[in-house]
Amino acid sequence: MSDALLPYAVGAAKRARRVAVRMRRRVERLHTAPALGGGIPPRPALRPLHLSVLGGRTLNVALLVPPAADVAAARLELARGGRVHRLPLELEPQGDGTRLLTATTALRFADAPDGGSDRGPALTAGLWRVATVLTGPDGQETRTGVAAVALPATDGPVAPVSPDPAGGAHFRLMRSVDGFAVLKVRAPAHQAELDTFALRWDRITVRGRVVAPQAPPAAYTAQAVRRGGGAVLRAPLEWDGDRFAFDLPLAGMVAGRRAHRWDIQLQQGRTGLKIGRRLTDLRRRDQVIRTSFRIIALEDGSLLRVHAYITSAGALAVSCVGFEGAPDGAEERE
Repeated sequence: MSDALLPYAVGAAKRARRVAVRMRRRVERLHTAPALGGGIPPRPALRPLHLSVLGGRTLNVALLVPPAADVAAARLELARGGRVHRLPLELEPQGDGTRLLTATTALRFADAPDGGSDRGPALTAGLWRVATVLTGPDGQETRTGVAAVALPATDGPVAPVSPDPAGGAHFRLMRSVDGFAVLKVRAPAHQAELDTFALRWDRITVRGRVVAPQAPPAAYTAQAVRRGGGAVLRAPLEWDGDRFAFDLPLAGMVAGRRAHRWDIQLQQGRTGLKIGRRLTDLRRRDQVIRTSFRIIALEDGSLLRVHAYITSAGALAVSCVGFEGAPDGAEERE
């Protein structure tokens, strides 16, 4: 390397290090919660061999029992305010002489329509302390915290933290500033979740559901909004509970020989909800969910070249154009 370029290389390396430090601190802040009280004495916490929320809602726990501890039974406690959820822990001897305390349970958001069911604890939004209670043969109980696990990696095709695919709530394990594991619960957002879009020879049918609805089904309308032009086309909706279905208004989405892109959404009052695939752990949905182009024939005999696809943000979009030499139905409309 030329001596004249050396100062530039050194400066670039310093800037890269500063960026790396800022990114690491930002990730730590995202996964760090304030210290929480709750009567846990300042004793060593149990070290998890595994602690995660998989599939957006399944809590998996595997804690190492201290070698000197004499444990007859144990339970895991999730506590917030005056509410406590207690989960039994199974004592599993291992081949190397160690012992594990394990549990697997579904997590549910308390305000969801089925939040009161008995399939796992129903948690409200906020920070929940994670603690263990060890019971000895004499019945004496020892309460301690659970040490936080390492921050999840950010590389790979799936995200380390994903929402509940059924209810839309977020259950995220975090690290408190004093090193304990806490569970952060976030309420589901008002959104339109895409289930499927069926590509047929004469239509495209969109099916989905409204998550955390803020109005009755009659208050929602389906529409296609053209990018750049602001044109809006409505489509009749069919409802089955909170699930909807409608056919795209393809006949009105064609303007001459020029391709246009349309965003598909539900409108409720002044709120436009882009229909998309968001309740998933895929990080790059546009690269994973790939769709093909389709030739569609309308009722008047005109032919369209249509591409329905998922954007990088997870939203449903449609690009369509009429064929050269197609009948009048594909001609430019004012």
